[in-house]
Amino acid sequence: MTGIDRRHVLGGLVTGGAAISAAAAAAGAPAELAIKDFKKQAELACVYHCDFGDAARFSQQLRNINNHLAQYNFDRSKLKIVIVTHSAGIKYFLADLAGTPWSEERLDPELDKRMKALGEYGVEVFLCKFTFASLKIDQAKARPDPFIRFVPSGIAAAAGLQANGFAYVKVG
Repeated sequence: MTGIDRRHVLGGLVTGGAAISAAAAAAGAPAELAIKDFKKQAELACVYHCDFGDAARFSQQLRNINNHLAQYNFDRSKLKIVIVTHSAGIKYFLADLAGTPWSEERLDPELDKRMKALGEYGVEVFLCKFTFASLKIDQAKARPDPFIRFVPSGIAAAAGLQANGFAYVKVG
């Protein structure tokens, strides 16, 4: 008998998972938000769905979000906006594109500046952990901006937000 049983294996997996989570946090990876924690905390709330890699379309989405916020005088108590992103949409929230399917692309740094400005008005970004895993991209590659968080599944997050009173918008 080797002295290893299910309890030891399970304990090792839990310990290993905690170590990986701690390493990701130490590396500056965004925190994770559970779908059950979604709450509508403004009069109006909207989820913008971003699963596309076209930079012009992403630019249009940022412009639409800015215009949307402007209609409510950028008042966080009146309007809350969340961008849920998965698939190719995650590339706009990576520190760099090296080692990703988009490694040959160069993104306009203005997109990042515009997104950071929207973050100042309470816009949040939810990144899909499933996309990172399926594309084998380290979560620590996500930008550490305070408005970015991970969710288990981007599409489930979009549906969960809708179930909690968020309107749904997809640009393009």
